[in-house]
Amino acid sequence: MSLAVLLANAARRHAGRPAVSLGAATVFSYGQMGARAAALAGGMAVRHGLRPGDRVALALRNGPEYLEILFACWHAGLVAAPMNAKLHAQELAFMAGDCGARLVFADDDIAAALAPHLPGVTMLVPGSADYRRLLAADPAPLHPADPGDLAWLFYTSGTTGKPKGAMLSHRNLMAMAIGYLADVDMLDERDGLIHLAATSHASGLFGLSFVAKGANNILPESGGYDGAELAALIARRERLSFFVPATLLRRMVADPALLAVPQGHIRTILLGAAPVYPQDLRAGVQAFGPRLWNGYGQGESPCTITAISQREIAEALAGGDEARLASVGHARSGMQVMVADDSGRPVAPGETGEVLVRGETVMAGYWNRPQATAETLRSGWLHTGDMGRMDEAGFLWLLDRRKDVIISGGVNIYAREIEDILHDHPGIAEAAVVGRPHPEWGESVAAFVVPRPDSPFGPTEWESHLAQRLARFKRPRDWRVVTELPKNAAGKVLKRDLRAALAIEEQGAG
Repeated sequence: MSLAVLLANAARRHAGRPAVSLGAATVFSYGQMGARAAALAGGMAVRHGLRPGDRVALALRNGPEYLEILFACWHAGLVAAPMNAKLHAQELAFMAGDCGARLVFADDDIAAALAPHLPGVTMLVPGSADYRRLLAADPAPLHPADPGDLAWLFYTSGTTGKPKGAMLSHRNLMAMAIGYLADVDMLDERDGLIHLAATSHASGLFGLSFVAKGANNILPESGGYDGAELAALIARRERLSFFVPATLLRRMVADPALLAVPQGHIRTILLGAAPVYPQDLRAGVQAFGPRLWNGYGQGESPCTITAISQREIAEALAGGDEARLASVGHARSGMQVMVADDSGRPVAPGETGEVLVRGETVMAGYWNRPQATAETLRSGWLHTGDMGRMDEAGFLWLLDRRKDVIISGGVNIYAREIEDILHDHPGIAEAAVVGRPHPEWGESVAAFVVPRPDSPFGPTEWESHLAQRLARFKRPRDWRVVTELPKNAAGKVLKRDLRAALAIEEQGAG
């Protein structure tokens, strides 16, 4: 079944309900968005000759037209390739070229930057005369997609090289959307999702569940996070949810405007995309009540591998269960998660191995990357590349990316274990740990730390803090105090850049 059915059903059942709002104002009702998506689908077929299976790239910031373009693609049987608009034009052009996009929807400035890199590819700017001409086309009939047909090419963040397009089918994303309703909240038309993060990634993926139930997708007028604006939105509406990475949650809990909002108007604060530390959960629940949900997923299994629910987080806090707070929860409904050794065999509870996943949300493979597909999906499992351990109750703790494990004196050291403890220090805002070459031990541990403003603490105190909980061989031998950590457009720390900085330092010393 096509994902376009989600909008078609909502347009029929909730025609007058708000589908997309900009601030307090409704932009499109569900009836309007359904009609516009069908017209766009017809326009893409008639004016641009697109046929089912053709790829359409989206290089757009969050805007009112984003969802209607996505659903128009699926209505016509096309494949959407949403891309993070914060990326450089050359990065965006690589993705559009890699998937052979026939059409690119882009904001005006992005289209101008992309055009020289994509000769012969049509650029369409939402709101332009060309876009309005598409909307004037006769509505297309809904293409009867097979559940296995490709729906979304999710380009990985590319922290270790060129991004790969994870091929997500209609079945994958339908399972993801229904999984939200099973494991997070049973939504209805009274709910709303505030898109603080990019709709090209997790926020837009979560939005499919809200469309399915006729709920409101709300865009801040500022285009992103503004504490006073968000506080006003929360004060005005009830049953609001939003997705934020931990870095944004830390800003929110320190924002006086948000600390004054009526907590009961917030339904769920969805966390993910990067490590969430116990102190983040403590601060978030203290500020907003027991409304935090923390999930683990990948582009290869979008938003859906494991999760720890609002209730489980609140219970762990009440019981002082620090270990449970540091977990990413247990397998989502219908998903199978295993921690395995190098041979793909399950390890005993508490032992470390690679996290393997299978279920209806797991991708079909990587676009035009047969070797990478075979390696990642071998033996019927998605090999996530994440190292972790699982207890007897099925709760999972992530330790590190497989490629980032530090091997010192033949012993594996996991950066996440060290980072968890560093983030528990009151003087540390952010920390990242990497390995650096060592002539005797192979690698030693180096820590990059962003101190909190006006913090009097330094490496001596941080080392003492670690000494209370970690063996000496795991503790950093090198400390680097920095003002910020390098991150990619999705907010993940670029550890390759940290290792490169250390390598340059070594060369200078040599």
